[in-house]
Amino acid sequence: MTKTMKIVIPMAGWGTRMRPHTWSKPKPLVSVAGKTSLEHLLDMFKTLPDPENTEYVFILGPYLGEMQIPPFIKEHYPDLKAHFVVQHEMKGQSHALSLAREYLTGPMIMCFSDTLMETDFSFLANEESDGVAWVMPVDDPRRFGVAEEGADGWVTRFIEKPQSVDNNLVVVGCYYFKSAEQVLAAIDDQMERGVMLKNEYFMTDAISIMIERGAKVRTNKISTWLDTGTIEATLDTNRILLDRGADNSSEAATRLTVKIVPPVFIHPTAKVDAAVIGPYVSIGANCEINAAVISDSIIEEGTQINRTALKHSLIGRNCRVEGQANKEEASSLNIGDNSSVINP
Repeated sequence: MTKTMKIVIPMAGWGTRMRPHTWSKPKPLVSVAGKTSLEHLLDMFKTLPDPENTEYVFILGPYLGEMQIPPFIKEHYPDLKAHFVVQHEMKGQSHALSLAREYLTGPMIMCFSDTLMETDFSFLANEESDGVAWVMPVDDPRRFGVAEEGADGWVTRFIEKPQSVDNNLVVVGCYYFKSAEQVLAAIDDQMERGVMLKNEYFMTDAISIMIERGAKVRTNKISTWLDTGTIEATLDTNRILLDRGADNSSEAATRLTVKIVPPVFIHPTAKVDAAVIGPYVSIGANCEINAAVISDSIIEEGTQINRTALKHSLIGRNCRVEGQANKEEASSLNIGDNSSVINP
C-alpha cells in the first residue's frame, strides 16, 4: 500500500510586509489573479503521484490564522484531509514543523504559504533520495538561503542569508523528505544545539544536520518562482498568472459598456459599467465598478469603485474608493479591508 504523503504548509507569520491587508486576514487569503494565494498554492499539488492519498497540515498563527483558515478550508475544500496546528511563538520554520509531529510519519513535503512555483511533483513516485530542495538561480541570493552542492551533485550544506553572491542557487521554500521522522530528529538536534539565526530556527540548518548524519539530499531546479510575500511581489505575481491562464478577457469583453485591455480577470458576480479595465487587473466577487479606469491592480471582493482612475493598486475587501479621477494621473493605492478613500 502506498504511504500517505503529508503536505505541511506553515503560515503562522505576522505578514508585516503585506500590511494593511494582514491586519484583518492572514496573508494566504489575500487575492491574486482571481483566487486567494492559498488556492493557487493548493493547485500546485494536483501533480502529486497520488493526490487522493494526501493529508495536509496547516500551521497557523494565533487569532487571524486559527479563526479564518479552518472555515475557509472547510468551505472551499470539504473533502481535503486537513489538520491544523497553532504556532503561538514565532520561533521559526523548524519550530513550526516540530509542533506538527503528531501528524507526521513517512514521506512529506513542506512548502511555505507564499511560495508559488511551476513544478511537476509526479517524479516523487520514483524518488530515492532522502530529501529534495527546490531551488532557482537568482542574481542576488544574499537575502535568501542557498544550497551548496558537491562535485557529485549532492547537497553538502545549506547557508542561510549568505554574504557573497558566488553561489546563487536559492532555496525557494519547498522541500521533500522521504522520512518525516528523519527530519524531526534533525530538528530536535538543531534545537538542542541552539542553532538559530536572529532567534529563529531555520529549516536549512535542520537539513544541514540531516546531511551531517549521512542523508542524501539533492536539488530540483525550477525556472519560475512566484512570491506573494510583499505588495510589489503580489502585483508581479498577478501579472504573471494572468498571462499564464487566469485571464478571462473573452468573457469580460461581453459587457457592453466596458472596454477590456487583456489580460484581466473579472469575477462573474462583479458589476462593471462605463469602465476601462486592464491590462493586468483582477476584480473579485460582488464588486461594483462604475466610471473607472483601472490598470495593473487587484480589487478584492465586495469593493465599490466610482469615478476613479487607478493603477498599480491593491484594494482590500469591502472598500469604497470614489472621486479619484480628477487628477492628471491615475492614483496608486494600497488600502486594507473595510476602508474608504473618497474625494467629494
